[in-house]
Amino acid sequence: MAVTGVLALRALGLGDLLTAVPALRALCRTGPVTLAAPEPLRPLAGLIDPGLDLLPTARLGDLNWPGPPPRLAVNLHGRGPQSIGDLLAARPGRLLTHRHPAFPGVGGPPWQDGVPEVRRWCRLLEHGGIPADPGDLDLREPTVPSPAPGAAVVHPGAAYPARRWPADRFAAVAGELARRGEHVVITGSAGERELAERVAGAAGLPSSAVLAGRTGLAELAALVAGATLVVCGDTGVGHLATAFGTPSVLLFGPTPPARWGPPPERTRHRVLWKGAQGDPFGGEPDRGLLWIEVDEVLAALPAVAGGTR
Repeated sequence: MAVTGVLALRALGLGDLLTAVPALRALCRTGPVTLAAPEPLRPLAGLIDPGLDLLPTARLGDLNWPGPPPRLAVNLHGRGPQSIGDLLAARPGRLLTHRHPAFPGVGGPPWQDGVPEVRRWCRLLEHGGIPADPGDLDLREPTVPSPAPGAAVVHPGAAYPARRWPADRFAAVAGELARRGEHVVITGSAGERELAERVAGAAGLPSSAVLAGRTGLAELAALVAGATLVVCGDTGVGHLATAFGTPSVLLFGPTPPARWGPPPERTRHRVLWKGAQGDPFGGEPDRGLLWIEVDEVLAALPAVAGGTR
């Protein structure tokens, strides 16, 4: 049976996808690539590369490769073993993955903890003879209009409570930005609308400032791309700010920014981090995150305005 194309698996979230942009773009330089990832991420595929298609894959175990075996399958999801098994089921001509003891016949580099996520996947490709530039993080300009051009974006939510700075502190920052003349909007998912409304109310903002639950990913990308500033935690919105070169102040905890944060040479993005590591999936705000004060966030705002993308 003939083999065709490249299959890349990364059935994770928004921030996870954006840390894999340099690797995906390197793969696209070798020919058409199909990315197995959740359907809501589809609007970003074309912003990464016109040659990138998306195969809806919500999670591990859902990969259903419909065509002839791919000439190359690349495990950008994790160390395995399930991700390796999912890709082997597509019968690729070649599999590029980190090695795992559950698959002794499958070679690859060893998994290393603590490696910056962007560099991890570039190194995997380089192991397979495919050059990849970790600095190639920028997305193309969105084709849809921003729902609030020139706004300052405050994003108080996060996937887990451990990564959520307190709502009253986000409100204090949003209120001060409004007093400085910024058009402030509060973003989030539909499930975070109540949180966004609470932040907006405490900041003295009108209900029209709450965009949580009112934007799809395409509109959110356009909003961040056209924003004057982004303030958020360790979230996908922060990665969007990095990808579009939008000045940002990013509040990290309990995961160190050395692994998931923007490259240090991109000085438009100021990371606040107190050095305390913990459980990123915890049910309470991380202690290190709580050590970050409102005044520190406000003090960081001028520093990002004149930095490099």
